[in-house]
Amino acid sequence: MKRYFTLLLLMVIAGFANAQTKKAYADSILRYQKNYADAHEVVKGADKKYFRFFAPDAKYKVVANFIQLNDTSGFIMKTSGTRTSRYFKYGILNFDIDRKPYQLRVYRSQDLMATKEYKDYLFVPYTDLTSGEESYGGGKYLEFFIKDIVNTTVILDFNKAYNPYCAYASGYNCPIPPGENNLDVAIKAGEKQFGKSH
Repeated sequence: MKRYFTLLLLMVIAGFANAQTKKAYADSILRYQKNYADAHEVVKGADKKYFRFFAPDAKYKVVANFIQLNDTSGFIMKTSGTRTSRYFKYGILNFDIDRKPYQLRVYRSQDLMATKEYKDYLFVPYTDLTSGEESYGGGKYLEFFIKDIVNTTVILDFNKAYNPYCAYASGYNCPIPPGENNLDVAIKAGEKQFGKSH
């Protein structure tokens, strides 16, 4: 009987610790969203009230297996405007959501590779089944740096996915996610459709 109660107590403690961890994570995402809105370069003043986000959900913070690609020729990524840019396919990201496998390509910008600050910057534009519905129709973006890849894995946190500038105003040349990055799943995480039309 004593062993039973000890086991029960350990389960309660573990459950409490897990709940506290989830709350701490959710709070960190809410702070991230506030800082993102406060510091936004395009949306100013009273328009900041039109930012919308999905509720933080830890299941959308995933560990992705990274497979590097040797793309030396690159390709021209289409944008919403007239300007285009050359990108290189830097790698493949394999991950699971709800025990189902998905895949995204990660890209490296030729222009940014020539800068000191962003030479190791990696870009993951994507669409999912919320695009054009709850989320911006032109997709969302994730980003990280080469140093974030550790032992062939990298953390992808879709709760930090953000909209391109085109979601708020006209006149920008926003990269359009290539077809290979169209996910057949509704990822209810990150930034939603902006609440004001333009």
